[in-house]
Amino acid sequence: MDITRRKFSREFRIEAVKLVTERGVTVAQACRDRELAESVLRRWMREAAEAPASAFPGNGQQCAELAEIASLKKEVAKLKAERDILKKAAVFFAREAT
Repeated sequence: MDITRRKFSREFRIEAVKLVTERGVTVAQACRDRELAESVLRRWMREAAEAPASAFPGNGQQCAELAEIASLKKEVAKLKAERDILKKAAVFFAREAT
């Protein structure tokens, strides 16, 4: 019997862990989708929780920064929508005044 170990990229491991920790997918489903053993994914999750810097270098900092960027993008989109509404209202009232 030939047993070879598969190598997984850092990005693959991070995404697999995020499926469970951030997106609410069950460990069993994430493993089926990624063709992983549950013990492997659980080990990655444990490593990420215990020592995020060594398990996934930079991931903790990047996650915080990405969350901040996403929040700022939503705020910018909201402000742009409000600006567009105010522009349309100004044009409407300018036409009504003439």
